Amino acid sequence: QVQVVESGGGLVQAGGSLRLSCAASGGTFRTYNMAWFRQAPGKEREFVAAIKWSGSIIDYADSVKGRFTISRDGAKNTVYLQMNSLKPEDTAVYYCAAGSIVTALRGEYDYWGQGTQVTVSS
Repeated sequence: QVQVVESGGGLVQAGGSLRLSCAASGGTFRTYNMAWFRQAPGKEREFVAAIKWSGSIIDYADSVKGRFTISRDGAKNTVYLQMNSLKPEDTAVYYCAAGSIVTALRGEYDYWGQGTQVTVSS
């Protein structure tokens, strides 16, 4: 059983930056593919970014390409999401997920965190 815990959310002005962290425990972190999803009020949970356990495959949603960067530190069992040039439409609860494949499909991820709120003011 893998547990993932997100941190780093907060309130930031448009154009600002935040870095989210996701700490994993209880499993073999290096074998899991990791992803970030987000859910805004009244909307479906949507894919943001994913990274293969080896770091060799990285994928982003079109809406965040060029602004967000996903990375992982195997020594710390942690995955990060660096978010730059934030926009009000990035406001959402951000969730970290772990799974066996790299995909944008949320149903393919087995383990989820509780989420961290990101609010971008205009």
